[in-house]
Amino acid sequence: MRRRNVLPGLPLSLGVTLFYVGLIVVLPLAALVIKAASLGPADYWQIVSSSRAVASYRVTVLSALGATIFNLFFGLALAWVITRYRFPGRRIVDAVVDLPFALPTAVAGIALTALFANNGWFGSVLEGFGIKVAYTPLGIMIAMCFTSLPFIVRTVQPVLEDLDPALEEAAQSLGGSDWAIFRRVILPLLAPALLAGVSLSFARCLGEFGAIIFIAGNQPMSTEITALLIFIRLEEYDYQAAAAIASVLLLAAFFMLAVTNWLQARALRYTVKG
Repeated sequence: MRRRNVLPGLPLSLGVTLFYVGLIVVLPLAALVIKAASLGPADYWQIVSSSRAVASYRVTVLSALGATIFNLFFGLALAWVITRYRFPGRRIVDAVVDLPFALPTAVAGIALTALFANNGWFGSVLEGFGIKVAYTPLGIMIAMCFTSLPFIVRTVQPVLEDLDPALEEAAQSLGGSDWAIFRRVILPLLAPALLAGVSLSFARCLGEFGAIIFIAGNQPMSTEITALLIFIRLEEYDYQAAAAIASVLLLAAFFMLAVTNWLQARALRYTVKG
């Protein structure tokens, strides 16, 4: 007698999955591509290469890179502390990591602006050292750090929890230092998760909107992000220009995912061979 599966069969499961992916993911992306493709090559290039658009790309990408690099180190350290140590308030810290997921991004932007404005709790202190945060690219980076940090912590944390302590004990018995054990034993095992977390964090930074517009100041050519420029074009009913600029972010996201998948495959092969 053939054993019955608890879950529905392949045709039904595959059909529901493809329908959901097509409706939620493929259809909006196809509409974006079709709208952008309605422009001629010359018009498309004129829109995406305008000085204002290029300035928004620069602000967005550089801020996202800075925020992702910071989150790479801070997120790894935070995941390490939560996983490896027991201290009072650990569960609270672990729960606070998910706060950017639950908190509306607009609320986060208003809170960060209040904190880092010239008369805010942090901004007034930094102002004494000549550091201006609100309405500068630094403020954009801080907003991006806040919203994208959980992606790195939550991708690295399960891997740290599943690491076999015997590997570290064996390395210690062979005379390895703490840094050597981390670099040659732990880090290669964390590499695929770190790459996944970094790619998700960077993608979130590229597409972040609500948390940034309040603290950025939104000055064209200076602190205007690409997502805001797309929103401005939509408010002007210039849908083709909005789609063209959005397609640049879409291509950048696809390229980033392709490179990340390639690096993850290399890291997995290195781990298996090791």
